[in-house]
Amino acid sequence: MKQLSIVDLSGAIVVVALLALAPVLLNSNYFTGVLTVCVIYAIWAASWDFMSGLTGRENFGHSLFIGAGAYTAGFLATVWYANPWYSLPTAVVVAVAFSLIVGFPTLRLRGPYFALAMLSASAIMQRLCLIFWEYSGGEEGLYGLDPLIQSPLHYYWFVLAILVAAVAILTALAQSHWGLLLRAIRGDEATCQAAGINVTFYKIASLTISAAFAGLGGALYAHYQLQVSPPLFSVVVSITVIIMVYVGGIGSIYGPALGAIMLTLLTELLRTFGEYRLWVYTLTLMLILFFLPNGLIAPLWRRLTERFR
Repeated sequence: MKQLSIVDLSGAIVVVALLALAPVLLNSNYFTGVLTVCVIYAIWAASWDFMSGLTGRENFGHSLFIGAGAYTAGFLATVWYANPWYSLPTAVVVAVAFSLIVGFPTLRLRGPYFALAMLSASAIMQRLCLIFWEYSGGEEGLYGLDPLIQSPLHYYWFVLAILVAAVAILTALAQSHWGLLLRAIRGDEATCQAAGINVTFYKIASLTISAAFAGLGGALYAHYQLQVSPPLFSVVVSITVIIMVYVGGIGSIYGPALGAIMLTLLTELLRTFGEYRLWVYTLTLMLILFFLPNGLIAPLWRRLTERFR
């Protein structure tokens, strides 16, 4: 087990080093921007996987927390003219508040109703942004956000550092007693309740942790784009994140993060196919999900590490 952990740590160092050096070697602001978006999506995917991947309660409304964090940054910048660095902790607090408001009534639901309730909540927030357009900016959203860091390269390194910290924290929680309980809830929730485990508490707590990192990623995205708009609450964002998780390997934390980076890069590389880009992308996803139902990255890494035992 000790040898395996060393291999995992070595692999993580190599991946992070490659991601950190890639924009320097390519020396392209466009590619640096693409990588920044990749890393932000990786934060969203890892945060979704912590709650839904471990407990099995799929969240179809993860964009609710992403949009909440992004709009918090937008309001702080355009309404209260606050220091942009204040938006990061504030976005985390607001996203956690949303998770508590929505989580208490919905996580008690059985079957697919939690997923549908979360999907409805994100759709309602998107609609409210359009209804109260005088405050939210309507379809155009909020513009005029200040960048956290002026240099695109330095901002990319900052976001990458947050991703590394997020994956490390979530992985440590997933491998702790907490993660064991969450997996037990996924296996047999009724047995856990019979054993005296406060299942509702652990599910709500895991949802708040997931929401905290999603809201943080939303604020980072807002300060990268320098604007926020209602599509951040859309179901498309949630489904995109879920696809990234399944491609990376659900329940592994690091797999979804790398899956998000891989798929986001793939969408950019497929631009050379022009109008056939969506066809090729969809076909690639279908082949991966059909032939590799457990994901691509996490199972592949497990097979490689077995050789070092």
